[in-house]
Amino acid sequence: MRTQRQVVDYSLQRRAVLRDVKNGRIGTLEVCDASPYLRNAATFHGEPTDERCPICRRDNLTLVHYVYGDELKQSAGQARKLAELPVLAMTLREFQVFVVEVCRSCSWNHLIERFVLGRDGLAADEMLHTDVMVSSGGGGPHRTGPSTHSGEVRR
Repeated sequence: MRTQRQVVDYSLQRRAVLRDVKNGRIGTLEVCDASPYLRNAATFHGEPTDERCPICRRDNLTLVHYVYGDELKQSAGQARKLAELPVLAMTLREFQVFVVEVCRSCSWNHLIERFVLGRDGLAADEMLHTDVMVSSGGGGPHRTGPSTHSGEVRR
């Protein structure tokens, strides 16, 4: 997404948790603890993936995107479909997105990424260009470029 910034990737933390489960330092009941609300969000708002659950290997993981921000008011903390995020990014100044992977079979869940979206990420000349593209249905380029910082991967 064009306005995506301040990306924090939690894959190193995820690998450490999975390593501890494999070595028996953490029990599966400790990591397979998704709340009923999170499981329902995965069912109704989640985006299916092709990746199998690393714990039970029975089901593919589902990604749930939670949005938080002052401008969201009463809808802050709600799960949103991935397709809704670009529309929100062009209508709101700034909000955070937390991406959680969930296994609907065994209740494995882990925060995998967080980032900021919103119009504040665009320069003034990009705002005019983006307004034209949004009204015409076009999309923008996706910025990436990983670098590491204290155990987290930032893009």
